[in-house]
Order: sequence, then C-alpha cells, then structure tokens
Amino acid sequence: MSYDLNDAQPQMAPIGELIPDGTFAKVRLTVRPGGVDGATPMDAKLLKASQSSDAKMLDCEFTILEGPHARRKFWQSFTVAGGKVDEKGQSIGWKISKSTFRAMVDSALGLDPRDESPDAKAKRVLPGLKHLDGIVFAARIMVEPASNPQYRDQNRIANVVLPDEPQHAAIMRGETVPPEPVNAPPRKATSAPAPGWQAPTPAWGAQPQAPAAAPAWGAQAPAPQQPPQQPPAQQPPASAPGGAPATGMPAWLNG
Repeated sequence: MSYDLNDAQPQMAPIGELIPDGTFAKVRLTVRPGGVDGATPMDAKLLKASQSSDAKMLDCEFTILEGPHARRKFWQSFTVAGGKVDEKGQSIGWKISKSTFRAMVDSALGLDPRDESPDAKAKRVLPGLKHLDGIVFAARIMVEPASNPQYRDQNRIANVVLPDEPQHAAIMRGETVPPEPVNAPPRKATSAPAPGWQAPTPAWGAQPQAPAAAPAWGAQAPAPQQPPQQPPAQQPPASAPGGAPATGMPAWLNG
C-alpha cells in the first residue's frame, strides 16, 4: 500500500493570516448554535448570549467556496435581539442584522432588491433564523482594524453583493473579481486601559511547547491546540431526497 499525494489540495493559509481587504467571494454561512433560545421553536438553543449586554446574537461562520481563497473561513456575530435601542425602544443591532439577512436572501436567490412582488416577498419570509444555515451568497470582505493594538484585526462582511451590482454574476460563477479595499479606520476603544495594563495572551496566541524529543518523521505528532473561540462548524442538517433539509425548506429556499 502507498499514499499518492500528487492530487492533494494546496495547503491552507497560515493560521491568523487575514483574507485581503476588499476581496469579493462566494461564501456559505454556517450557524454555530450558542445554547440560547430564539423567538421561534425552530431557533431553540440557536443563539449566543452577549457577555457584555442583554443582546442575543446569531454566531456565524463564513466559508469561501471558490477562487484563490477557497476554504478560508472567518467569523462574525449578528445581533438579533437586545442591545442598544432606538427612540422607539427597538433593537438597533437587530435592524442592522435584518437588513443584512435580507440582502443575503436577495443575493442567494438572485432577487432584485427593488422587487416587491408577492412572490419575492414570500421568499424573504423565513420561519426561523435557522433557515439561514447553509445559505450561499456573494460578499465583499473587509479587514476590521482592532480597537486596541493588543488585539488582532479581523475579517468581516463589508457588504452583501446584490444581483443589481456588476460583480454579482461573476462572483456567483466562481470567477475572480478585482478587490475593492474598504480601508476601514480602527474602531474606538470602549474605555482606556489602566496604566501599565496589558491584555492577556489568548490561548490561540500562545506558543505551543515543544515536545521533549522530536518524533521521527511520519510518527504520530501531538495534536495542535485549536482556538477556543472557533468551535467546530455545525454539521449540516440531514437532507431529504433532492437536497432539501429534513425541516422542509432550504436548498436554498428552493430557489
């Protein structure tokens, strides 16, 4: 027996290397359940609680599907309840997230964002946020600078690319589209740290200890530590014949 490595895919980019600012890509959203109930029975245990407010969030993992950055991932949470409110007492975070989710649906299904026909409106009605799991859409990715130099910059969704934008069709075909950098300014720190304060080194930033003796080539090496803030992606729901999830909708919302 032998192992033919010639057909192996290229190795992944180094851990921590960011996707370039302004990259256009076709991405898939995977919801990572956080143990907090949402507003519908379908969303039981789906949301994640904020550690600094009463906000409830949808914890999302995005995977680039095609192009030079295929298989790269980044993470982002969207507020769906709680947090800061407007003058009417409505969650500001949810209003922003709601607009983004609608754009995702329009991008995925090729809906003109100006289409207000009954058919288009029906496709924008989701029985639960769980139905966003697995949606594939066109996105522009940004680099969000950290508010404190002690922390790392992060990739985020700059904007969802809609069907009436010139890049949409090419992105959804998997073609490489020239990037349009966002050049976002650093976020303002919420409060100034005390003099002499230093941020603790997160587990994913610590240098792993070298083993007592280097193993012979081909021997079982120690398993690498995984970042605690990046748990394994949620397994896709069981599928019914034809690719539709067992819950009765998406693949994806049947077009």
